Amino acid sequence: MDRNDSQHIDYEGFSFDAFDEARRPDPEVTGFDQVVEAALSRRGFLGVLAYGSGAAAMGLGTGMGMGMGSLLSSVSAEAATSRFAFKPIPIATDFTVHVPEGYTWRVLARWGDPLFSDAVAFDHATGGDAATSNRVFGENTDGMELFAIGNRQVIAVNHEYVNPKLNLPKNEDGKPMSAEDVRKLQNLQGVTVMEVAESEGGWNIVVDSPLNRRIDHNTEMRLSGPAAGHDLLKTAADPAGTSSLGTFNNCGAGKTPWGTYLTCEENFNGYFGSTDETVALPDDFKRYGIDAKSVYSYEKFDERFDLSKHLNEPYRAGYIVEIDPADPASTPVKRTALGRFKHENAATALARDGRVVVYLGDDERGEFLYKFVSAGIYTPGGDTSTLLDEGMLHVARFAEDGSGEWIALTPEATGMTAAEIAILTRVAASKVGATTMDRPEWVAVNPVAIEAYCALTNNSRRGVKPNAGGDETPVGGPNPRAENKYGQIVRWYPDGDDHAATGFTWDLFVMAGNPTVHEDAYAGSENVNEGNMFNSPDGMMFDTTGLLWIQTDGDDDNEGDFAGQGNNQMLAGDPATGRIERFLTGPNGSEVTGLTWSADRRTMFVGIQHPKAPFPDGEGTLGRSSIIAVKRDDNLPLG
Repeated sequence: MDRNDSQHIDYEGFSFDAFDEARRPDPEVTGFDQVVEAALSRRGFLGVLAYGSGAAAMGLGTGMGMGMGSLLSSVSAEAATSRFAFKPIPIATDFTVHVPEGYTWRVLARWGDPLFSDAVAFDHATGGDAATSNRVFGENTDGMELFAIGNRQVIAVNHEYVNPKLNLPKNEDGKPMSAEDVRKLQNLQGVTVMEVAESEGGWNIVVDSPLNRRIDHNTEMRLSGPAAGHDLLKTAADPAGTSSLGTFNNCGAGKTPWGTYLTCEENFNGYFGSTDETVALPDDFKRYGIDAKSVYSYEKFDERFDLSKHLNEPYRAGYIVEIDPADPASTPVKRTALGRFKHENAATALARDGRVVVYLGDDERGEFLYKFVSAGIYTPGGDTSTLLDEGMLHVARFAEDGSGEWIALTPEATGMTAAEIAILTRVAASKVGATTMDRPEWVAVNPVAIEAYCALTNNSRRGVKPNAGGDETPVGGPNPRAENKYGQIVRWYPDGDDHAATGFTWDLFVMAGNPTVHEDAYAGSENVNEGNMFNSPDGMMFDTTGLLWIQTDGDDDNEGDFAGQGNNQMLAGDPATGRIERFLTGPNGSEVTGLTWSADRRTMFVGIQHPKAPFPDGEGTLGRSSIIAVKRDDNLPLG
């Protein structure tokens, strides 16, 4: 996940969008300036939004849609609050976590905490031991899922990226100076699989559990699906193009019905560079932000990442990776049928006939929202080895009238082979005229209603500049604001109550904004007020009761357009009423990301990514990305 794309952050919580912008700045004046002017002159266009089953009411072309206000006013105050078992909390701007009265939090795991007893204890002076850096809990926790395996509880959690200034504090500006430095950074990223257990003192990692495992930038992976064996995936080390090393920039996550973990490779482009800046690169690299300049300087010490020597390596990243948390000896599988792009997360559902549906967001300005539908049917206890290899990938097209369609990315529609579609998915989606979106982040599927939600986190280029493929980014539909600083959440209802359907209707669940600063569209939708406002919705998960938990990753400077919004936070939203309330605030500088529950639902595990010091260890320490465990004081379930 990126932070607000208008910020420039160097390594410590950096934005890949800002990094790309710095490397390849666009012209200051573009042909979209008139679109911006027109959009900003449309005062009060938000009006009202419709909420409720199947309603598609936000046609933002010429009409305004139906009224949310009348729906909310018909709900008594008691009914509107009965779904929230907590007293909402105010914003915070300090350096710790806050939860409601009657709830308590404590740290479960921090970057550098040992998973195995042979790991060296964390040292704040060195940023942790290099030799055992693949035996500890990794950096920058992100998406996660809990699995009940026999009588054990196991969390699989992503480690999205590293902060070299913290991880290599003795190096000038955190720059790696040796192969050992690079290997340390590589080890701290990827995925942790760890057993956790609760005792009288709270939740802890079960050190030396046989299920504990680290998966990093050098772990063996298997390539499967239509791209496996294609010439673009072949390298000197793997002339067959069917195996690779490592999983990269693991952002959000998902869980399959058969109990495996789906980790999502997002900003993989930043790992590759060239020791020869004059190297000729393929044209399609531009669409994915790959060029001769890397983020971490891997290419200087690990030639696998040197584009002047191994040009095909980037084609082997950018996929959904399936991991079996119950089998630590298993080889993770990159499922190429689910496409190659900057994957944010993978939300699964079952179609009415038992086929597997996976919703997928591509987190970059002006990119697309996807859906994979398996060819085979999921049968509990049956063979699931090819369910995510054989099927059809679709991309979304939204209409102004509140309707939409999923367009199949077939060879006939795109003029590309199945393998090319899997490898150059963005190109295929552009060919069929998909809707450019405001950075599609997490998708969440409601467990108690046939509907799904996608967080569109923000887009400073909406109505201003095209996407990296040259597709226009006009204002309208589910992306109704130019230069969108705040973000919104779009919701859709599959035709026939079937997630495999190609048609859907849609509306907007919320448009984030700041009503204390703006009186126009940028104030947000009617369910946003001074007491619950936020910006940049990002992570989302449903609990078993159908409440939508929303996590933010935006601007927390609490100034200007973001005055009064405080630190990043986690809120709960009720799909039935549209009501949204703040449940948790993170430390200053952090993103709140990743959410799962214990098997008995009495503990909520929440990720705190890239917090500023002194969280969580106190004064004189490094800021350490962490998972916290939140419980009710009366030990009742939290969803």
